[in-house]
Amino acid sequence: MKGGYLLRFNPVRFFPAAFRSLWNALALLLCALTVVQLVPAQTSSATDAKPAKEPANSTPATSKKPRPATAHKSTSRKRTTATTSSHRRPVHHGSRAARMAHTARIHRAFVASTELRPMAQQLALLRTPEAYQGVTAYAHNHTGEAAAAAYLALGHAYLLDKRYAEASSNLALARNSGQELADYADFLGAQASHDAGDDSAAETLLKGFADRYPDSIFVDREPELEANVLLSLNNPAAAREVLVKAQDTGAADRVAYQFAEGQVANALGEKQAAIDIFKKVLLSHPLSPEAQYARAKLTEAGAESTLTVADLRSLADAYYNAGHYGDALEQYRVLSRSAEVSVPDRNGFAVAQAACELKLKRLTTVEAEALPDSNDENGARRLDLLMELARDRDDEADQQRIVTEMEARFPRSPWLEEALFSSGNMYMLKRDYPRAVENYSYLAAHFPECKDAPAAHWRAGWLSYRQDLFTEAARIFDEQIRLYPSAPETVSALYWRGRLYESVDHDPARAAANYRAIVRAYQHYFYAQMARDRLTELGKLTPATEPQLDKFQPLPEPKLVDTFPTDSPHLAKARLLANAGLNEYIADEIKADPNSASWSALAEAQIYASYGENFRALRALKRALPYASTASIDSIPLAYWHILFPEPYWETIKAESAKNNLDPYLVASLIRQESEFDPSVISYANAYGLMQLLPSVGKAMAREEGLTHFQTFQLLDPDTNIRLGTRYLRQMLDRFGGVEEYALAAYNAGDYRVADWQAAGPYHGIDEFVESIPFTQTREYVEAIRRNQETYRDIDDFARTHSHVGMQAAK
Repeated sequence: MKGGYLLRFNPVRFFPAAFRSLWNALALLLCALTVVQLVPAQTSSATDAKPAKEPANSTPATSKKPRPATAHKSTSRKRTTATTSSHRRPVHHGSRAARMAHTARIHRAFVASTELRPMAQQLALLRTPEAYQGVTAYAHNHTGEAAAAAYLALGHAYLLDKRYAEASSNLALARNSGQELADYADFLGAQASHDAGDDSAAETLLKGFADRYPDSIFVDREPELEANVLLSLNNPAAAREVLVKAQDTGAADRVAYQFAEGQVANALGEKQAAIDIFKKVLLSHPLSPEAQYARAKLTEAGAESTLTVADLRSLADAYYNAGHYGDALEQYRVLSRSAEVSVPDRNGFAVAQAACELKLKRLTTVEAEALPDSNDENGARRLDLLMELARDRDDEADQQRIVTEMEARFPRSPWLEEALFSSGNMYMLKRDYPRAVENYSYLAAHFPECKDAPAAHWRAGWLSYRQDLFTEAARIFDEQIRLYPSAPETVSALYWRGRLYESVDHDPARAAANYRAIVRAYQHYFYAQMARDRLTELGKLTPATEPQLDKFQPLPEPKLVDTFPTDSPHLAKARLLANAGLNEYIADEIKADPNSASWSALAEAQIYASYGENFRALRALKRALPYASTASIDSIPLAYWHILFPEPYWETIKAESAKNNLDPYLVASLIRQESEFDPSVISYANAYGLMQLLPSVGKAMAREEGLTHFQTFQLLDPDTNIRLGTRYLRQMLDRFGGVEEYALAAYNAGDYRVADWQAAGPYHGIDEFVESIPFTQTREYVEAIRRNQETYRDIDDFARTHSHVGMQAAK
């Protein structure tokens, strides 16, 4: 189902207390069943590689990509948040024997507290009275590191709930009960004490923190917290000493550290220095919380007037480009009223205001026409806004008139490029392919270096193909392959040029060359699957030699291992953190190991999977392995593939798939695309659970399944969701003659749209229908599920073969 953005479900807010109690019991059982012991293995060396992009759902064909809100470049300087090697604190890991001993101690704490994990995870997620009671009882019934982990879980939860006194007392108990998570107890305890106003207690915990815990992930965060604590104790001189001591470390690159520098300067009476620092924070990190605090400090000091026009423009552009249109609007409004700006700049700010109003769906044609009609980029943008308004009200004549005027008055303006792309999209949706091709072709010819040129060029070729203008389509496809080899659309050009080699040129050898290039370079793409089918259809033949295709190669892959070191305290501590429910620190703890590059992603993902959050594990590996879509199955260890393509609820998926005559890999692929296997997700479109079912669909399917007294919340139960979702998918397939691509498109965009798209045929194959889906999100949805369906099958086939070979070797 089309779901949009996803939300994690929170039963505390959604259901009455009686159901929450049942939910708590179910959650405890679920977590207990998903606890997995992660056993350390041997160390392997790490190698680094440059990451590559993975194809992802892009914006719909009808949408526009954001541009800077004014025609001027931002003057803000971006300070990196990454630390250089010269700025990092020294790592004190000691000898391997010492690391082994430390790791063993942490592992013992992990084993001792394993039974805590389901309760702590429940507490971290829900923070209900029942969850607090369960962890408290565990803490009281255990001693040592097990008790310490429980008290830490409680302190962390109380801190999140802003119950600072209870947080402080439980974190103190954690510190007194065990040593292995003492840095967490001290740092979070200091945070709780500071937030509670007990800064003397906070300073006691923070003083000498880096000396006590040199390997802690909090070492770079501690100076900013201690400086704030000392400021609260009216000791700015000591606060400065703390910051100066850390100025050559990674701490100094943190925006909170920089804001603390301003606070200290302000407290010491160094007003101008403080103003300079606050301005730097505001302009360098405009979207951070610290930027808002910095601006408040500038206002308090009467110094906001010292922000130049260029400064304010950079802020407004940053807000606009981040989608904060209300904030951007206010900033542009202030700028347009400034007496210091020139007339062209004032016009530009007025147009930028109007652009914000358009994004907020508040701009009227009358307001846009009233903007200054100047012969510069501001005038070009004014026309672009008017064009969008004409398109919104479906006034095709006015829309085309405006584009023609822009071509005459502003032939090189980037706003003309925006207008041409939007116009091409409009005509494509109206199925006026000649005019769509005209707009796309004009854009590609006159703006060949712009961001939309590859997509516009490809669409001109594809829509020429759809009009049976095969000679023109072949020319454009050849140009696409030559001019834009790295563009995501070019794999489509390779495939469809191959189809034309077959059907028009009657040159199967050249077609095979294109298909093989796709299979080689894009192994898990939808078009690789289609290319393999075409190669099978062509039979045995020798592909033509095409040197220009040699550039299409799989992306380089870094060295990955599926074993873990036995001497990594950070990895052992990350596993222990999962027992205590401190999930937000797991990734940072693993990455604190300087030798973790080849295994950190897998270790993080396996920890998430160990307490049932397969969706979080999947997302972690997606971020870490963006090149997986071009990698062969045997080039990445199976442990990675099994998390990238997980099979939780597999028995239910197989049973319900069999009942509905479905391929279980199709169902798993659909779930992966819809919810990433997060059973508790609810979309902004109000779609529920694994298969993202709307309540109305769920109720209809439940009635057909004979489920009485069905309620919407039952869609969050994995078994129920799969049961009803597979039934619904079967109905979509039956409605569209069993053709999976039609059914998937209907599942995503609605069956009425699919019927409309079918009527736009005829199509000479299902591949032609898929490429013709006008909604980019739906087209990529269908391609992704069909691609992943095959990848699931390939992984399991490889695993079975690998297992068989291993058994033969053992014999």
